[in-house]
Amino acid sequence: MLDNETLRIIKQRRSTRSFKDEQITEEELQAILEAGLYAPNAGGQAWHFTAIQNRGLLDRLNLAAKQAARQMDIEQLRALGNDEGFDCLYGAPALIIVSGNERSPVPLEADCAAATQNMLLAAESLGLGSCWIFFVTLAFYSPQGNALRKELQIPEGYKPFYAAVFGYRQEAPASAPDRKPNLITCIK
Repeated sequence: MLDNETLRIIKQRRSTRSFKDEQITEEELQAILEAGLYAPNAGGQAWHFTAIQNRGLLDRLNLAAKQAARQMDIEQLRALGNDEGFDCLYGAPALIIVSGNERSPVPLEADCAAATQNMLLAAESLGLGSCWIFFVTLAFYSPQGNALRKELQIPEGYKPFYAAVFGYRQEAPASAPDRKPNLITCIK
């Protein structure tokens, strides 16, 4: 089977849920953001990235997301919202929110997902831990949602679709589990 650095990075990337308190460097943050900018898209690059490294703001986003989760119809989300010890950001020092322009005629969610994946792979290539986070986007459905959008300078008409956290891992990532069989069909 073919092997190169890119394929190794893709195969070794795992979600990190335990981070050191130390902030990532400005160079690392900029490299991750730049990787997002180079993601495939349907044209127009109709996304916006919001990088947050302020611990107080990260804590407020966690609390707002938990507040919104407590009102959801999904029992698992309500349980996490009610869990005082749950930190949806896993103590990571950096969060990037990927928002898409809702007025764009292209498939925004796919474009924003591609940008998020590029950032996760860039982090892995830099030796950083990362985790794709859905839960924190619930903060924008909380009573503080509109105020948070303004504070985070998310442009008018843009919807936060995805988010990911980044930082230095507390421990080495586990090996990738075996892939399930019969997930690929090749027709020649």
